[in-house]
Amino acid sequence: MKKQKVTAVFDIGKTNKKFFLFNADFKEVYKEYSQFSEVVDEDGYPTENLAEFQKWVKGLFDRILKSEKFEIKSINFSTYGASFVHIDKDGNALTPLYNYLKPIPANIEQDFIKKYGDISPETGSPQSGMLNSGMQLYWLKKTKPEIFKKIKYSLHFPQYLSYLFTGIPVSEFTSIGCHTALWNYESNDYHNWVYEEKINEKLPPLVSAQTYISMNYQDKRIKVGVGIHDSSSALLPYIFSEKKPFLLLSTGTWSIALNPFNESKLTKKDIDNNCLNYMQIDGKRVKATRFFLGNEYKLQVKKLSTHYKKEYGVHRSVKFNKTLYLKLIKEPSNYFKFEEIRLKRNQLDETNLQPFKTFEEAFHQLMIELIEIQIITIKMAIGETEIKKIYIDGGFTDNDIFVKLIAHHFNKFKVKTTKSPLGSALGSAMVMGKKQLNKKFLKENYKMQTLIPLQLTQTEPKVR
Repeated sequence: MKKQKVTAVFDIGKTNKKFFLFNADFKEVYKEYSQFSEVVDEDGYPTENLAEFQKWVKGLFDRILKSEKFEIKSINFSTYGASFVHIDKDGNALTPLYNYLKPIPANIEQDFIKKYGDISPETGSPQSGMLNSGMQLYWLKKTKPEIFKKIKYSLHFPQYLSYLFTGIPVSEFTSIGCHTALWNYESNDYHNWVYEEKINEKLPPLVSAQTYISMNYQDKRIKVGVGIHDSSSALLPYIFSEKKPFLLLSTGTWSIALNPFNESKLTKKDIDNNCLNYMQIDGKRVKATRFFLGNEYKLQVKKLSTHYKKEYGVHRSVKFNKTLYLKLIKEPSNYFKFEEIRLKRNQLDETNLQPFKTFEEAFHQLMIELIEIQIITIKMAIGETEIKKIYIDGGFTDNDIFVKLIAHHFNKFKVKTTKSPLGSALGSAMVMGKKQLNKKFLKENYKMQTLIPLQLTQTEPKVR
């Protein structure tokens, strides 16, 4: 039997670790999912179990390589960002894969600001602790100088996976350019502070995401990609197949509004509203906004479930209720104290559920308050660009209230939901080839649904 030629992709999220095989037409022909229990770093903070993860990656790939059904011609990697693996001269990891939510001591951040000022507008990176991966290197230099001295190279997570196969260390533009505080978008080079602190000496040569290394791996000729930041990767299927300007709202733990048609310099107001830059594979900036939608949503739904004595998960079956919605917006107010959303809003001392008799009513109110923030972030990402189309992908496409209210508030736009679990994995496969996509690709592969704006009789309140 003739083997099917495929591209392999490791698509690594914080929770789910996924492996895909794609055929020449970018159709998924095989997948495996896995999860790993976290371990803790030297400070007791949760982190990836890097040793077990490495074992899984190499073991799975070696097993598939022996398949009688598939012939792997190329492999690539997409992972979450803001994560470095620091290796010594022998290629061994010197530290844990530090969690991007791990706090950086306040005195370290203050020391940096005193020395270099607020570099957020130039780097397109709001101050976000370890989410600015460059700050991790600054923190290591100041607090663990002996380890810092031993670092031969610091590799962003996608490039570390590539290194596991090739032994060739590289940096890659989308990983360097996405909320790292390393890249100066004005000078199109590393920021001055990177050179001042000699951080650049720890970063291997920069290459494009479309770079690959052709090599013999276990007596088979395989093209090995250099990896790509997952958010930049998730944009690619849309960019490759959609010619007209659009905004992609990628929802999940983070809700990220990505506008690849807005290359404007970030202002102080943008930064204050958590705008940031991502980078396309051609080096162009993508204006984006983000907020911790999925994380906050999960925290609040758990509290609602406890308060109303409902099993967690019942919220997934709650559909949009027009009568309930009109009742709730009659006298708009905030009732929820958000725990981890840092965007500006009228913050409360505590959540007040007294006005809501049922779980369904309180859940609608929660969605109204979360969407109020989402509307602001989408508008910030759109800016002055001529965008008339919004794609929504990710976990919240299954939330009936969310998608209907987004379509309602953006009723002058064509709003579409996309049902593809592939996202960044597919983009990662695409950068390995030069095959052109036809304009029907999204429609045929992403189960597009155009949302019809709600017909409401009551005047909507303005976003506060």
